[in-house]
Amino acid sequence: MRSLIRSTASDAAPRDPAPSRLGYRYQRLMLTPGFRGTVRIGVPILLIMAIAGSWYAKPENRAALAATIAETKQSFQQRPQFMVQTMHVTGGDLAAMTDVAALLPQAFPVSSFDLDLEQMRANIEALAPIKSASVRVGQGGALEVRLTPRVPVALWRDAGTLRLIDADGVEAGQIMARAERLDLPLIAGDGAEDMIDEALRLFAAAGPLIDRVRGLVRMGERRWDMVLDRDQRLLLPSENPVSALDRVIALNEAQDMLNRDVAVVDMRNTNRPTLRMNEEAADALRRVNTTISDGAGN
Repeated sequence: MRSLIRSTASDAAPRDPAPSRLGYRYQRLMLTPGFRGTVRIGVPILLIMAIAGSWYAKPENRAALAATIAETKQSFQQRPQFMVQTMHVTGGDLAAMTDVAALLPQAFPVSSFDLDLEQMRANIEALAPIKSASVRVGQGGALEVRLTPRVPVALWRDAGTLRLIDADGVEAGQIMARAERLDLPLIAGDGAEDMIDEALRLFAAAGPLIDRVRGLVRMGERRWDMVLDRDQRLLLPSENPVSALDRVIALNEAQDMLNRDVAVVDMRNTNRPTLRMNEEAADALRRVNTTISDGAGN
């Protein structure tokens, strides 16, 4: 019996330790880092995504998720450290600050997440009297607005409207009557505000005539007329008007011509200044000439 068992065992083929072809290929793939990472990481991720996608496909689940997110977001934004309790506006006069306050939130407290600071700043700077503004939420939950107002340097009469103009030629507000700002020089005419720098140089150069200057009028958007009291006008050229005005001042100091019956001093041709008498003086001169002519004829 023992010999039979030993004979059967010895006749069996020995076991081949080599893997099968499929097993061999699998082992080779597992030796590849990319494949190994895909199996260990990618497959679990795909399973999670499949489960999440199946859950999210149901409308009631999507609604519940959206409600949870909104509630969490609101709860975070309504924390005390994010709440704006008051506002402070500084840097302008009472009228400007009143106009600015009308553009800001009226109900407090309000979450800082609900405030569009950049849009507020743009709206404030759109106001005529405001050159620039800064808007921020400061310490203590206060909305701080600091204004840099436009400083008017001249008064522009534009078709019956009196506009305050700053050094950049930008409107800084309006007034109803000239008497409200007698401290500002007056300019008029189309395009006068675009040449505010030249106008200010002319006012500065007026020197001894400044007390008689009523204003500057832009003529044809090319040149200036300086209007004096007694309805006198100085017609200045388009080129180098300050130099032409200096010549008028020098002639006046030498000959006192602006205290005579002169209505217009035409300096448009600087090489040939022309004087025009007022109507009364011109009529008197014509009468004198006529009398002289008649006397000569007799």
